[in-house]
Amino acid sequence: MEKGMAHIISGLGDLEERIRDLREIILANLVMLSEIPAPTFSEAARMEFLVNRFTELQLLNCSTDEVGNGLGIIPGETGERNILIVGHMDTVFDAKVDHTITVEPHRIIGPGVGDNGLGLAVIATLPLVLQHLNIKPKSNIILMGSAQSLGMGNIRGLRFFLDHTDLPINAGICVEGVKLGRISFSSIGMMRCGISYSVPEQYDWTRFGAVGAIVTINDAINRILEIPLPKRPKTNIVLGSISGGTGFNTIATQATLKFEIRSESGRMVKNIGQKTEYIAHEVASHSGADVDFRIYAQRRPGGIPFSHPLARTTREIMKALDIPQRITPSTSELSAFIDKKIPAVTLGLTNGENLNQMNETIDIEPIFKGVAQLLGLILAIDGGHCDESK
Repeated sequence: MEKGMAHIISGLGDLEERIRDLREIILANLVMLSEIPAPTFSEAARMEFLVNRFTELQLLNCSTDEVGNGLGIIPGETGERNILIVGHMDTVFDAKVDHTITVEPHRIIGPGVGDNGLGLAVIATLPLVLQHLNIKPKSNIILMGSAQSLGMGNIRGLRFFLDHTDLPINAGICVEGVKLGRISFSSIGMMRCGISYSVPEQYDWTRFGAVGAIVTINDAINRILEIPLPKRPKTNIVLGSISGGTGFNTIATQATLKFEIRSESGRMVKNIGQKTEYIAHEVASHSGADVDFRIYAQRRPGGIPFSHPLARTTREIMKALDIPQRITPSTSELSAFIDKKIPAVTLGLTNGENLNQMNETIDIEPIFKGVAQLLGLILAIDGGHCDESK
């Protein structure tokens, strides 16, 4: 089914219109997947639903693995190449949260619909989309819902699969629900850390003063904010959350700070990480509190260059569909592909707002353009138009 890029580009508009025929199926999969709680490390129920969908559509090797990934393969006509399409299954929402999804005429509202209910729904529906459009790739299309991706999951699911698969992966596409126009083909360096202070049982309040763990964590934050950050390479520290204490009229005996260090330079991430650890221990030595400094996740910078055929072709497809491009580095599943030197990109499928909030919202209409974009890229990779030698 080898076709020139010009032919693929010219047919994108028609693909977008024909994908609308499957609107109700895509949205039904979206609602059913999103209403299954899937906090990191607890994605089994969502994985089972996804694998059942793969089985119903008669994919090959519908299965899970030791870490809970959900997998299925659309066999190619020749099977000489393998394209891995992946979307993370986990969400930031606890299982106790009400996962009821509201469908309105033009939008869908509910926890996790954009991150990453829609991405998973499109992956679950993709075999039917290809069948409906009579698209028969030469390459094997490996569909995967990845487990343990967010936060302390540290992309474990995809890393495990890439470490253990016998199939050579020629290219990867990471699918995210939002935002349409997003294109990532490189990763920044990142270190995800936590500092916890706790007051020991024999804490000497007379010697150290009745300040408690919250004041101690505040001292650490002030010191971290004093760390000089360069403009080049671009570097920042994101303070993500702080927790501690139990209520009024009680001195806090425990407090925790979670933060990320991000930089275009892996060395800079490492250096700042060491500085924050030194600060954590120095503040503890002054206050008498016990300290626990942890590194939860790390990413190395890298990726394919702007001029790589995969990146260039993705931009051409988006331009042909009148999708405004927003090129940003990523710290998501893309990093696992980068570590294995597999060319890959991350794409968004629609527009949305209130990401990672209870009223997370996505727009329905742009979804069809987002799926057409994904299909165009699959066809381009399948036809060899994204190979570096071209």
